[in-house]
Amino acid sequence: MALVYVNGSLVDEAEARISTFDHGLIVGDGAFETVLLFDGRPFALKRHLARLDASLSGLKLARVDHARVNDAIDSVLEHLDYQQGRIRITVTGGHGPLGSGRLPSEPSLVVATAPLTEVHENAQVEVVPWPRNEHGALVGLKTISYAENAVALAYVNARDADEAIFANIAGNLCEGSGSNVFVVIGDEVTTPPLAAGCLAGITRGLVLEHSIAREHDIPIDDFQPGRIDEAFLTSAIRGVQSITKINGHDVLIGPLTLKIKEDFETLRREVREP
Repeated sequence: MALVYVNGSLVDEAEARISTFDHGLIVGDGAFETVLLFDGRPFALKRHLARLDASLSGLKLARVDHARVNDAIDSVLEHLDYQQGRIRITVTGGHGPLGSGRLPSEPSLVVATAPLTEVHENAQVEVVPWPRNEHGALVGLKTISYAENAVALAYVNARDADEAIFANIAGNLCEGSGSNVFVVIGDEVTTPPLAAGCLAGITRGLVLEHSIAREHDIPIDDFQPGRIDEAFLTSAIRGVQSITKINGHDVLIGPLTLKIKEDFETLRREVREP
Protein backbone atom coordinates (compact mmCIF):
# COMPACT_ATOMS: atom_id res chain seq x y z
CA MET A 1 0.00 0.00 0.00
CA ALA A 2 1.05 3.62 -0.53
CA LEU A 3 2.30 5.82 2.26
CA VAL A 4 0.52 9.06 3.14
CA TYR A 5 1.90 12.16 4.85
CA VAL A 6 -0.42 13.45 7.59
CA ASN A 7 0.69 16.37 9.76
CA GLY A 8 4.33 15.37 10.07
CA SER A 9 3.93 11.60 10.01
CA LEU A 10 4.40 9.18 7.14
CA VAL A 11 1.93 6.32 7.57
CA ASP A 12 0.40 3.48 5.60
CA GLU A 13 -2.73 4.66 3.81
CA ALA A 14 -4.80 2.17 5.84
CA GLU A 15 -3.56 3.81 9.04
CA ALA A 16 -3.85 7.45 7.94
CA ARG A 17 -6.06 9.42 10.31
CA ILE A 18 -7.37 12.96 10.65
CA SER A 19 -9.48 14.29 13.49
CA THR A 20 -13.27 14.20 13.21
CA PHE A 21 -13.05 17.81 14.41
CA ASP A 22 -10.84 18.89 11.53
CA HIS A 23 -12.54 21.90 9.94
CA GLY A 24 -11.93 20.50 6.49
CA LEU A 25 -14.11 17.51 7.35
CA ILE A 26 -16.71 19.55 9.23
CA VAL A 27 -17.38 22.31 6.69
CA GLY A 28 -14.98 21.79 3.79
CA ASP A 29 -12.69 24.55 5.07
CA GLY A 30 -9.51 24.08 3.10
CA ALA A 31 -7.71 24.11 -0.24
CA PHE A 32 -5.99 21.52 -2.37
CA GLU A 33 -3.85 20.93 -5.43
CA THR A 34 -3.65 17.92 -7.72
CA VAL A 35 -0.18 17.69 -9.25
CA LEU A 36 0.78 15.37 -12.08
CA LEU A 37 3.45 12.80 -11.19
CA PHE A 38 5.32 12.50 -14.48
CA ASP A 39 8.29 10.14 -14.85
CA GLY A 40 8.61 9.97 -11.08
CA ARG A 41 8.65 13.70 -10.35
CA PRO A 42 5.97 16.38 -9.94
CA PHE A 43 5.28 18.58 -12.95
CA ALA A 44 4.95 22.37 -12.54
CA LEU A 45 4.98 22.06 -8.74
CA LYS A 46 6.02 25.68 -8.18
CA ARG A 47 2.96 26.91 -10.08
CA HIS A 48 0.72 24.61 -8.06
CA LEU A 49 2.18 25.83 -4.77
CA ALA A 50 1.70 29.45 -5.85
CA ARG A 51 -1.96 28.72 -6.57
CA LEU A 52 -2.28 26.91 -3.23
CA ASP A 53 -1.00 30.08 -1.54
CA ALA A 54 -3.61 32.13 -3.40
CA SER A 55 -6.42 29.77 -2.42
CA LEU A 56 -5.41 29.79 1.25
CA SER A 57 -5.11 33.56 1.20
CA GLY A 58 -8.60 33.82 -0.31
CA LEU A 59 -9.93 31.56 2.43
CA LYS A 60 -8.12 33.65 5.07
CA LEU A 61 -6.16 30.58 6.14
CA ALA A 62 -2.47 30.55 7.01
CA ARG A 63 -0.03 29.77 4.22
CA VAL A 64 1.87 26.49 4.60
CA ASP A 65 5.64 26.76 4.19
CA HIS A 66 6.69 25.45 0.78
CA ALA A 67 9.71 23.69 2.23
CA ARG A 68 7.40 21.67 4.47
CA VAL A 69 5.21 20.73 1.51
CA ASN A 70 8.23 19.80 -0.62
CA ASP A 71 9.64 17.63 2.17
CA ALA A 72 6.26 15.92 2.56
CA ILE A 73 6.07 15.21 -1.17
CA ASP A 74 9.64 13.90 -1.28
CA SER A 75 9.00 11.57 1.66
CA VAL A 76 5.94 10.10 -0.03
CA LEU A 77 7.54 9.77 -3.48
CA GLU A 78 10.55 7.98 -2.01
CA HIS A 79 8.39 4.92 -1.37
CA LEU A 80 6.42 4.76 -4.62
CA ASP A 81 6.74 1.87 -7.06
CA TYR A 82 5.15 3.74 -9.99
CA GLN A 83 6.31 6.68 -12.11
CA GLN A 84 3.03 8.12 -13.43
CA GLY A 85 0.32 9.26 -11.06
CA ARG A 86 -1.26 12.11 -9.18
CA ILE A 87 -0.12 13.90 -6.05
CA ARG A 88 -2.86 15.40 -3.90
CA ILE A 89 -1.84 18.21 -1.51
CA THR A 90 -4.60 19.12 0.96
CA VAL A 91 -4.47 21.91 3.54
CA THR A 92 -7.35 22.50 5.95
CA GLY A 93 -8.18 24.94 8.72
CA GLY A 94 -7.16 22.36 11.31
CA HIS A 95 -9.06 21.70 14.54
CA GLY A 96 -12.37 23.53 14.64
CA PRO A 97 -15.85 23.57 16.16
CA LEU A 98 -18.88 21.72 14.82
CA GLY A 99 -19.90 24.74 12.78
CA SER A 100 -18.61 27.44 10.45
CA GLY A 101 -16.62 29.41 13.01
CA ARG A 102 -12.90 28.82 13.33
CA LEU A 103 -10.65 28.19 16.32
CA PRO A 104 -6.99 29.25 16.52
CA SER A 105 -5.34 26.16 15.09
CA GLU A 106 -2.42 24.88 13.09
CA PRO A 107 -3.47 23.93 9.56
CA SER A 108 -3.62 20.26 8.66
CA LEU A 109 -1.39 19.11 5.79
CA VAL A 110 -2.00 15.86 3.95
CA VAL A 111 -0.06 14.58 0.92
CA ALA A 112 -1.31 11.45 -0.79
CA THR A 113 -0.62 9.82 -4.15
CA ALA A 114 -2.31 7.38 -6.50
CA PRO A 115 -1.18 5.75 -9.73
CA LEU A 116 -2.46 7.35 -12.91
CA THR A 117 -5.49 5.51 -14.16
CA GLU A 118 -6.19 5.50 -17.87
CA VAL A 119 -6.91 8.99 -19.21
CA HIS A 120 -9.11 8.79 -22.28
CA GLU A 121 -7.67 10.29 -25.43
CA ASN A 122 -10.87 12.27 -25.99
CA ALA A 123 -13.73 13.62 -23.87
CA GLN A 124 -17.49 13.61 -24.15
CA VAL A 125 -19.01 16.54 -22.28
CA GLU A 126 -22.46 17.68 -21.23
CA VAL A 127 -23.60 21.11 -20.07
CA VAL A 128 -25.26 20.87 -16.65
CA PRO A 129 -28.34 22.88 -15.63
CA TRP A 130 -26.69 24.56 -12.63
CA PRO A 131 -24.68 27.75 -13.36
CA ARG A 132 -21.53 28.80 -11.57
CA ASN A 133 -21.82 32.05 -9.64
CA GLU A 134 -18.96 34.15 -10.99
CA HIS A 135 -19.52 36.63 -8.13
CA GLY A 136 -19.31 34.09 -5.28
CA ALA A 137 -16.94 34.28 -2.33
CA LEU A 138 -14.92 31.26 -3.48
CA VAL A 139 -14.47 32.19 -7.14
CA GLY A 140 -10.97 31.40 -8.33
CA LEU A 141 -10.09 29.40 -5.20
CA LYS A 142 -9.34 25.68 -5.40
CA THR A 143 -11.16 24.67 -2.25
CA ILE A 144 -12.05 21.22 -0.95
CA SER A 145 -15.77 22.13 -1.10
CA TYR A 146 -16.35 19.96 -4.18
CA ALA A 147 -19.83 18.54 -3.59
CA GLU A 148 -21.25 20.68 -6.42
CA ASN A 149 -18.74 19.12 -8.80
CA ALA A 150 -19.52 15.61 -7.55
CA VAL A 151 -23.24 16.13 -8.20
CA ALA A 152 -22.57 17.58 -11.67
CA LEU A 153 -20.23 14.76 -12.62
CA ALA A 154 -22.72 12.11 -11.50
CA TYR A 155 -25.38 13.88 -13.58
CA VAL A 156 -23.34 13.73 -16.81
CA ASN A 157 -21.97 10.24 -16.15
CA ALA A 158 -25.58 9.03 -16.13
CA ARG A 159 -25.86 10.53 -19.63
CA ASP A 160 -22.73 8.76 -20.92
CA ALA A 161 -20.52 11.87 -20.72
CA ASP A 162 -17.28 12.07 -18.77
CA GLU A 163 -17.04 15.77 -17.93
CA ALA A 164 -19.58 18.30 -16.73
CA ILE A 165 -19.54 21.79 -18.25
CA PHE A 166 -20.83 24.82 -16.36
CA ALA A 167 -22.16 28.09 -17.70
CA ASN A 168 -22.10 31.11 -15.39
CA ILE A 169 -24.91 33.37 -14.23
CA ALA A 170 -24.20 35.77 -17.11
CA GLY A 171 -24.95 32.98 -19.59
CA ASN A 172 -21.37 32.48 -20.72
CA LEU A 173 -19.20 29.37 -20.77
CA CYS A 174 -17.33 28.96 -17.47
CA GLU A 175 -15.44 25.67 -16.90
CA GLY A 176 -15.63 21.93 -16.40
CA SER A 177 -16.03 20.21 -13.05
CA GLY A 178 -12.30 19.54 -13.00
CA SER A 179 -11.02 21.23 -16.14
CA ASN A 180 -10.84 24.38 -18.22
CA VAL A 181 -12.50 24.61 -21.63
CA PHE A 182 -11.14 25.96 -24.92
CA VAL A 183 -13.02 26.39 -28.21
CA VAL A 184 -11.75 26.90 -31.75
CA ILE A 185 -13.64 28.99 -34.29
CA GLY A 186 -11.81 29.35 -37.59
CA ASP A 187 -8.21 30.18 -36.69
CA GLU A 188 -9.04 31.57 -33.23
CA VAL A 189 -8.57 29.58 -30.01
CA THR A 190 -10.48 30.99 -27.05
CA THR A 191 -11.03 30.19 -23.38
CA PRO A 192 -13.22 32.02 -20.85
CA PRO A 193 -11.45 34.78 -18.86
CA LEU A 194 -11.00 34.36 -15.12
CA ALA A 195 -13.73 36.96 -14.63
CA ALA A 196 -16.17 34.37 -16.01
CA GLY A 197 -15.69 32.46 -12.74
CA CYS A 198 -13.36 29.69 -13.89
CA LEU A 199 -10.34 28.43 -11.99
CA ALA A 200 -6.91 29.59 -13.13
CA GLY A 201 -5.85 26.11 -14.22
CA ILE A 202 -2.12 25.41 -14.40
CA THR A 203 -2.40 23.70 -17.78
CA ARG A 204 -4.75 26.45 -18.96
CA GLY A 205 -2.10 29.04 -18.10
CA LEU A 206 0.63 27.12 -19.91
CA VAL A 207 -1.52 26.77 -23.03
CA LEU A 208 -2.21 30.51 -22.99
CA GLU A 209 1.51 31.23 -22.65
CA HIS A 210 2.68 28.80 -25.32
CA SER A 211 0.02 28.97 -28.02
CA ILE A 212 -2.17 31.40 -29.95
CA ALA A 213 -5.04 30.88 -27.47
CA ARG A 214 -6.59 33.98 -25.92
CA GLU A 215 -9.21 34.78 -23.29
CA HIS A 216 -12.67 35.93 -24.32
CA ASP A 217 -16.24 35.43 -23.13
CA ILE A 218 -18.08 32.66 -24.98
CA PRO A 219 -21.90 32.58 -24.82
CA ILE A 220 -22.97 29.14 -23.60
CA ASP A 221 -25.43 28.95 -26.51
CA ASP A 222 -22.42 29.03 -28.86
CA PHE A 223 -20.85 26.00 -27.18
CA GLN A 224 -22.23 23.49 -29.64
CA PRO A 225 -21.27 21.83 -32.93
CA GLY A 226 -22.06 24.06 -35.88
CA ARG A 227 -21.08 27.20 -33.96
CA ILE A 228 -17.58 26.02 -33.04
CA ASP A 229 -15.09 24.02 -35.08
CA GLU A 230 -13.07 22.31 -32.33
CA ALA A 231 -13.01 22.15 -28.55
CA PHE A 232 -10.72 20.75 -25.88
CA LEU A 233 -10.27 20.47 -22.12
CA THR A 234 -7.17 21.15 -20.05
CA SER A 235 -6.17 20.02 -16.57
CA ALA A 236 -3.13 18.72 -14.72
CA ILE A 237 -4.13 15.09 -15.28
CA ARG A 238 -5.87 15.40 -18.67
CA GLY A 239 -3.19 17.60 -20.20
CA VAL A 240 -4.82 18.77 -23.44
CA GLN A 241 -7.79 16.53 -24.25
CA SER A 242 -9.91 16.81 -27.39
CA ILE A 243 -13.69 17.06 -26.99
CA THR A 244 -15.49 14.76 -29.43
CA LYS A 245 -19.08 15.14 -28.20
CA ILE A 246 -21.04 18.05 -26.71
CA ASN A 247 -24.48 17.15 -25.35
CA GLY A 248 -24.40 13.97 -27.43
CA HIS A 249 -23.48 15.70 -30.71
CA ASP A 250 -20.20 15.03 -32.52
CA VAL A 251 -17.35 17.54 -32.63
CA LEU A 252 -14.41 17.16 -34.99
CA ILE A 253 -10.86 16.82 -33.71
CA GLY A 254 -9.12 19.58 -35.64
CA PRO A 255 -5.58 20.63 -36.47
CA LEU A 256 -5.31 23.47 -33.94
CA THR A 257 -6.27 21.22 -31.05
CA LEU A 258 -3.79 18.58 -32.20
CA LYS A 259 -0.99 21.16 -32.52
CA ILE A 260 -1.63 22.61 -29.06
CA LYS A 261 -1.76 19.09 -27.60
CA GLU A 262 1.52 18.09 -29.27
CA ASP A 263 3.28 21.27 -28.13
CA PHE A 264 2.07 20.84 -24.56
CA GLU A 265 3.20 17.22 -24.39
CA THR A 266 6.63 18.27 -25.64
CA LEU A 267 6.80 20.96 -22.96
CA ARG A 268 5.80 18.46 -20.27
CA ARG A 269 8.48 15.99 -21.34
CA GLU A 270 11.28 18.55 -21.58
CA VAL A 271 10.64 21.08 -18.79
CA ARG A 272 10.00 20.08 -15.18
CA GLU A 273 9.14 23.58 -13.92
CA PRO A 274 7.75 25.61 -16.85
